[in-house]
Amino acid sequence: MTLKGVMRVSPVNYLQLLACASIAFAMDMDDTTEYTRPEITAAGSKTCHWLASISFLLLLPSFSACLTFGGKVYSSLFFQSITFGYCFLEALFLNFADGDGIENRTSKGCSWALLLLSGLTVFVGAIYTGSNFLLRNNSVQKALSHISSTKVEITHRILSMLCVIGGWVKICLAPVALFGFCRGKHTGQCIAHGIMGTAFVLYGFVYATVLVIPWLRNNEGKYSQDFYDCCVMCVWGIVNTFTEHRWGREKWNHGDYQHTAMGIIWWAGGLTGMYLSRNGNRTFVPGLLIIFTGWAMSEHTQKLVISTKVHHLFGLVLMSGGALRIVEVAFLLKDRRTDKNIHSFQYLPAFCLICSGILFMGANEEQLILVLRLGADHGAYSLVLISGAFLVFLWQLVCLNLYLRLVEKKAGSFLDNQHSEESVVEFSLGEINNLSE
Repeated sequence: MTLKGVMRVSPVNYLQLLACASIAFAMDMDDTTEYTRPEITAAGSKTCHWLASISFLLLLPSFSACLTFGGKVYSSLFFQSITFGYCFLEALFLNFADGDGIENRTSKGCSWALLLLSGLTVFVGAIYTGSNFLLRNNSVQKALSHISSTKVEITHRILSMLCVIGGWVKICLAPVALFGFCRGKHTGQCIAHGIMGTAFVLYGFVYATVLVIPWLRNNEGKYSQDFYDCCVMCVWGIVNTFTEHRWGREKWNHGDYQHTAMGIIWWAGGLTGMYLSRNGNRTFVPGLLIIFTGWAMSEHTQKLVISTKVHHLFGLVLMSGGALRIVEVAFLLKDRRTDKNIHSFQYLPAFCLICSGILFMGANEEQLILVLRLGADHGAYSLVLISGAFLVFLWQLVCLNLYLRLVEKKAGSFLDNQHSEESVVEFSLGEINNLSE
């Protein structure tokens, strides 16, 4: 039945319309005909290995570091010894091998570096706790005769934190090694995404630390947090301006313009923010610089449609973090350093920075090609990355609250500059010998 005024569509016209619709739809998606589904071997054992590495190389060292900073050195030394044992197995027997049975040299080198670092941490911790096994050695006794316990304590805490950072690097390198990523021409891109993504995660951790730890949140020092943020941004901008392109020695390309321009706005904005935040004032500049950075990242056109969309989401989340930071400073705190209580809204800027860092780390080209080969889209992949960001944020908050609880049970702490007399007593070889007698 036909209706008056309605044009009848012939089969040929219908096919033409269908073809046009298909082309329009395909313009917003990648052509996956050239990609074959990957052959994943030993997925179960590799997954268990990666989860074990997360537990023993990241979570356990984080717990140990909290105990170390909280004054529970004996307990932390026990868990650090377990980490050292796993690092030994990881370096000698356990490999994150790809489909050809080869592990990336960087990943394997990181295993050996973690073994040495964890071993040194256990060694220094044993010295600090006064292990009789070490102090019976004449060479060790001679070396320790003029070293204060405070220096050994600080060294142990620094090494404990480095173990956490090293574990993070190893966990991030594991998928790279398993799938054979970041080789040849892709190495530079992987390094850039890894470093910059980790920097945003670390920046979010700094936000969370200042928010959760009371003596940092309520600090009434000469400079506000915004001043220090602007200083770091200014330094980073200067470095980026003069290292992303070899001035006068090579031609400019698209990437050089993008990264150099970003460096220029960071040092220019950083200088402005340092001036505005003088005398302990708050300023909007750090948040605004984050917004501009997020906008620039969201406008980066990539070769793959899925890459463009993930970068766009990364930019949106980063812009949200900067905007939320401005709202927090200008409207919630009303230019004050802090408020009596922590508002739930104040956790949002830190989470957005962490989330943007995780998104950027997962936005390199080879990973996104793998997503296409698996038959997934940018939406599902982005949700998985955001889920990882939630877990990273949870991990950071648990560590901070654990440290805070340990410090509250103790008379003093390493960070609040209120050491008791016992924490600054220097030990010498003679005192150790007297105790042993």
